[in-house]
Amino acid sequence: MIPPIPDLADYGISPTHGFLPDVLPLARLPDPYYNKWEAIAANLQALVLSRRLRGVVDRLPVLSTVGLEHEAEWRRAYSLLCFMAHGYIWGGDQPCETLPPPITVPLLAVSERLELPPVATYAAVCLWNFKPLFVDEGIESLENLATLNTFTGSIDESWFYLVSVAIEATGGPIIPLMLDAMAAAREDDADTVTRRLRAFAERLTDLTTILQRMHESCDPLIFYNRIRPFLAGSKNMAEAGLPNGVNYDNGSGVPDYRLYSGGSNAQSSLIQFFDIALGIEHRPTGEKRDSAAASESEREGKPRHHPAPQHNFIMDMRRYMPGPHARFLGDVGAVANIRAFVEARPRNQQLRLAYDACLAMLSAFRDKHIAIVTRYIVVPSREVRARSRSRSPEATRRRLNIASASRQGGGGPGEPGAVGGTGKKLKGTGGTALIPFLKQARDETGEPAVEEWTRRFMRRTNKAEGSGDFFLGKPDPAATVTEEVEVNGLAWAWTVDDEVGGICSY
Repeated sequence: MIPPIPDLADYGISPTHGFLPDVLPLARLPDPYYNKWEAIAANLQALVLSRRLRGVVDRLPVLSTVGLEHEAEWRRAYSLLCFMAHGYIWGGDQPCETLPPPITVPLLAVSERLELPPVATYAAVCLWNFKPLFVDEGIESLENLATLNTFTGSIDESWFYLVSVAIEATGGPIIPLMLDAMAAAREDDADTVTRRLRAFAERLTDLTTILQRMHESCDPLIFYNRIRPFLAGSKNMAEAGLPNGVNYDNGSGVPDYRLYSGGSNAQSSLIQFFDIALGIEHRPTGEKRDSAAASESEREGKPRHHPAPQHNFIMDMRRYMPGPHARFLGDVGAVANIRAFVEARPRNQQLRLAYDACLAMLSAFRDKHIAIVTRYIVVPSREVRARSRSRSPEATRRRLNIASASRQGGGGPGEPGAVGGTGKKLKGTGGTALIPFLKQARDETGEPAVEEWTRRFMRRTNKAEGSGDFFLGKPDPAATVTEEVEVNGLAWAWTVDDEVGGICSY
């Protein structure tokens, strides 16, 4: 029996705002019992700056979660506790490897309730961390958005989160659109599928426009040195000062060290939904497509499906999504039929062009993201390393976090002193590994294209990369990475043997 098309209401997904909550995130927990949490969050920047956050948290009582009633309250508590936790871990000269019971006990309870890990996920810092400036205006506009909490209090940090919020809000209507297309495909209604695909492609251009605005109010060096360290998780963090991960102290006296990825846009359910709806498959990084099998399938007119490994980076990131959202993606994957529907109709040019347009627009979106990653992570990493060579070791290593870990690498790739210096090339953690990782995801986006001209055009476009400045349209030599750069990705989810792979961020 064919599974039914998923009903958005069953997963708490909004037909207008997508994975953003239908009820706006709470700016404050209504029960005064939780005022101590709210007070710390309201003064988080000052407490971090004065190095007093840890002392204040240590003196907190362990608050119960029984006073949390509605879903919005649980989400607010989760976001508050995640900000407190990461501020506690990364808010000093050295990272703290143990979270005390006042954070651990309620955070574990709230995380279990929301089916999320006890770490600052995309949901904690983006999906449930915004408010409209004017409630009678839409949340699709960046000009009508503000954050509820930040680590630094900077405009740059707020803007970084809010660009993602605006993308989620603008892309939300695509979800029912594509579910409708899947239902139409079951009824052999090619005209409806074509119309839905055209609308999808048009909406994707809006998302790319929003993404391009990142530079307006988020400075790359501030992001790299001030914001990014607070978003780090506890996985692969030895060089940053957490060789064993983080100990979640629940008061029992038994150590509970855990390894979690940090916050990343890879945890966006929206982008994964796009891939599923269009039948895009991602392979582990470095794995080539079976071109011979693809050519044979094309000659015989067969669908060119090559199932991707299930235990890869994409699947791992679903563990960092709210439980209902992750289940929705799995259920959509069981009914996705657009790619097969298009491939089975070689004479319907309008349908095929609409499908290829969606792939091209999503590939362009990922192309813009690659440029942003280059500007905000790879290039600052090189600049920081260059400056650190002219400073004394004491000055360079005064503070330890993921930003300083990148500049403390004294050797070359795989040499002692380099980030991940184990004699092996860490894939996905270095600047030159991170970019190919993203480029492969972009290239895989174009592989399902049904028209030969589209495939050739997208391959040609993708090869002409790194030739200009993304924002200004001028040549930017610094954006072309010609040497290996040890810079750790926010998600921290890649291993030496690269058992996982797929797509990082968008």
